[in-house]
Amino acid sequence: MSALDVSLVAGIPSFRGIEAADLKQLLTDARSRRYEKGEAIFNQGGDAHSFFLLLDGYVRVSRLTAEGDQIIVRYICSGELFGIAQALGLNKYPANAVAAVDCIVLSWSDNYWNVITKKHPTFATNTYQTVGARLQESQERLVELSTERVEQRVANAVLNLAQQTGRKTDEGILIDFPISRKDISEMTGTTLHTVSRLLSSWEQHGILTSERKRITVLEGHQLAIIAAGDRSK
Repeated sequence: MSALDVSLVAGIPSFRGIEAADLKQLLTDARSRRYEKGEAIFNQGGDAHSFFLLLDGYVRVSRLTAEGDQIIVRYICSGELFGIAQALGLNKYPANAVAAVDCIVLSWSDNYWNVITKKHPTFATNTYQTVGARLQESQERLVELSTERVEQRVANAVLNLAQQTGRKTDEGILIDFPISRKDISEMTGTTLHTVSRLLSSWEQHGILTSERKRITVLEGHQLAIIAAGDRSK
């Protein structure tokens, strides 16, 4: 790990302001592992033994309800910390984390959390800001689920994915990892049939394309109008 270029993490918000020599030590103390697509990184309710930094790939974070239904909470992108139960004062992981594609992940043991936060206060400050932003995002998701029509929720989910992971192509903005209609249904609290019907309709109207788990947004403005619903009036 000592050979890993510190420039790969120097620009990540939680690590900003940490000297290069200290960054090098942090990377030396980390464990590196490759996770194949579909492989679990940690499970909901499991002991929070480590916290993680995604170097490359995408990680799907989901929770199981009391009824056994899966809800996709968010997708983690390259350069993001995750599994930071210690920042929430938890000793169990509150969700599942699964590699959405092949991933490269760094991890540190849970007892290293106190070491790094005490030595580098900026790391703690920046990480808690990340936690706060995610909690705010979760609250907004709850509002969407309780107040917005299903087509708004699905449109918002596709737009958010395009904004987070989108890659420009000749056609439009490609969501840069395979995502199924079932995934979107689990993100939006609706049925697979409804998501399929909406995506097919939007495809017919030239708003997006959806095939082989690849979604390309062609008309982001039109999708935003659908997402806004009555709020645009």
